[in-house]
Amino acid sequence: MLILGIETSCDETAAALVDDSAVLSNIISSQIDLHASFGGVVPEVASRKHVEAIGYVIKEALDSAHKMLSDIDGIAVSARYGLIGSLIVGVSAAKSLAYALKVPLVGTHHIEGHIFAPILSHPEMPLPHVCLTVSGGHTMLVYVKGLCQYEVMGNTLDDAAGEAFDKIAKFLNIGFPGGPAIDRLSLRGKRTAFDLPRPMVKSRSLDFSFSGLKTCVVNMFRGKEQDTIPLPDVAASFQEAIVDVLVSKAIQAAERKGATAISVTGGVSSNRRLREAFQETCGKLGLEVFFPLPELRTDNAAMVAAAGAARLERGEASGLDLNAVPTAPLESTR
Repeated sequence: MLILGIETSCDETAAALVDDSAVLSNIISSQIDLHASFGGVVPEVASRKHVEAIGYVIKEALDSAHKMLSDIDGIAVSARYGLIGSLIVGVSAAKSLAYALKVPLVGTHHIEGHIFAPILSHPEMPLPHVCLTVSGGHTMLVYVKGLCQYEVMGNTLDDAAGEAFDKIAKFLNIGFPGGPAIDRLSLRGKRTAFDLPRPMVKSRSLDFSFSGLKTCVVNMFRGKEQDTIPLPDVAASFQEAIVDVLVSKAIQAAERKGATAISVTGGVSSNRRLREAFQETCGKLGLEVFFPLPELRTDNAAMVAAAGAARLERGEASGLDLNAVPTAPLESTR
């Protein structure tokens, strides 16, 4: 079944073709350079750029896969969870194509797409397993009971991990996006240079809170000249605090469910220290850990197509009245 996936939930305009778990094309038009001068994504700017790019991106996905519109068997689109203006562009394009081609349409949840990224990358990955999906917009622990069957075990109460990286990077004036900037800078720093808090790490709750950690760093260095701040040490210590919390809570979740595997997905899964810490800790505990392929870690349409294919195989489809919903929860079942 050849599925066209469309993803426009934030600042990437993406389209992909997936056929029976094989990724035939995965095209991403990023707006990072455009938003860098603002230190973060500007929603109105992002939606306008999606309007400009969506047609070209879909055409490139088809051309790269040597396919035609008439070859498509179904269309999947991120319709829930994201910036409302951005989501509307992708949903509108998907509904128009589904109507014109007379093929089934399915609206997916953005987080479900991220859950499918490591599954698409590692078809041998066991089910059930615990998935940590972590990016600039979300930090969530999900028990993946089976394909399209979820139990949310923990969620962010304030700043997502990637959002905390972005805000501290902006405060330190070291670049955007903040995660990669802090990751690079931390290579020259000492992880134990500053004794920073690990928010909620001793709590039985599996929720996350990074706003206090962010505030702690800001208060330590507010008003100081940048050339007096040991930036590599701050980056390494801040990153280590976030990594400790993410790894600890994911391990707790796996132990509670008796899971033998953990997947780590979303943009922050590219973080070098996070990957290293998960591999070290899971190796000691006899747990398997899986990460998506590099091209599937950030927002992309291949993961959306994979999630949509699973939904269509279950006999689920959306009508042409499908709406974009920016804050919809990830349901445990559908």
